[in-house]
Amino acid sequence: MGPPVLFPLLHRLSYPLRTVTPTWGRCLLRQLPPPSCTHTPCTPSFPGLNSQHIRGMCVESTLSHIKELSPPEQRLLNKLYEGLISGQRASLAESITLVETQHLRKKELAQVLLQRVLAYRKEQEKQNGGKPLAFRVGLSGPPGAGKSTFIEVVGKMLTGQGHKVSVLAVDPSSCTTGGSLMGDKTRMTELSRDMSAFIRPSPTSGTLGGVTRTTNEAIVLCEGGGYDIVLVETVGVGQSEFAVADMVDMFVLLIPPAGGDELQGIKRGIIEKADLVVVTKADGDLLVPARRIQAEYTSALKLLRKKSKSWNPKVVRVSSQTGEGVAELWGKMEAFHSATLSSGDFQDRRRAQHKVWMWSLIQENVLRHFQEHPAVRGELPQLEDRVTRGAISPGLAADLLLKAFTSSSSSSSSQ
Repeated sequence: MGPPVLFPLLHRLSYPLRTVTPTWGRCLLRQLPPPSCTHTPCTPSFPGLNSQHIRGMCVESTLSHIKELSPPEQRLLNKLYEGLISGQRASLAESITLVETQHLRKKELAQVLLQRVLAYRKEQEKQNGGKPLAFRVGLSGPPGAGKSTFIEVVGKMLTGQGHKVSVLAVDPSSCTTGGSLMGDKTRMTELSRDMSAFIRPSPTSGTLGGVTRTTNEAIVLCEGGGYDIVLVETVGVGQSEFAVADMVDMFVLLIPPAGGDELQGIKRGIIEKADLVVVTKADGDLLVPARRIQAEYTSALKLLRKKSKSWNPKVVRVSSQTGEGVAELWGKMEAFHSATLSSGDFQDRRRAQHKVWMWSLIQENVLRHFQEHPAVRGELPQLEDRVTRGAISPGLAADLLLKAFTSSSSSSSSQ
């Protein structure tokens, strides 16, 4: 007789899982099975998470593909988890380092840690009436728009009001050396010394879209650490920077005055994703151009289709140097948060984002599997050489590699 049907978990998780292998074995977490789950509670592989945190969540099908944790691994995860939920910044930094790793075993440990944090966060949200505890804000804009200076001013204002602010700053990696300046923490000198703030610079490492592959996971860890405002600053690569909009609750576009053709940004692109447009550096000689750009963007946004039934995108002017407009800006961000939360748009956006990121991670893993497939690796050097010599087109080479991959996979599955 086959094993009992597991209680479905995927639709209840707020995080897109990389790989779920529904094998049978021990549970990594102690659980209280829901009525539809016939599993008995299993002995946990590590302590430290109260069973009430995951009441009604059968996690065996999610984590059973991970090999038994060794005592040092258990101690590491317990230390990170306990430090994280108690608000220790060092534990948060170490946890983010763990999820950013490319080491296969450490990636598995990261998934275990993330499941514990998610279960803890779910319980916290339940006590909050089902409302999300954190407000995620994405900040984008062209280089030189003053994003880092703007974040420091806004961050200091928010910590002064009692908020805990985390900043995930993504720096572009060099195409030649692979290195990154990671200069955002250096720019935010005051905020980096604030004990109510956490700044984490990360390199893109070749990832397109202005954010790293693990930014979404870092957001989850920051929220588990008690940070109620999460600011994601992207590299500012222009209209291709859509990825950040699919992981935050509000997307803010920063534009500098006197940047050439002011209406260039209105072309169908990143402006359609913006919930708020901020004209920066609105002081001194740039005040008049800033006013003009604000008026132009305000008019142009009216021509775009509304993406939310409860919010119309706004355009504001701010000066990070004088602080003018910063309080007004936060007021509009709070108004957006309240309006979308009461209308249900806030929750709908998060649910849609989970699906987007699940497929994003699937695409990434499928590409890696394709590149590492023996049939592809055998044909790749010869086809690459023929493409560089102009003997065949890149399209034909791609078709031949895909054919080798599918043929090998089909023959393997039929055996």
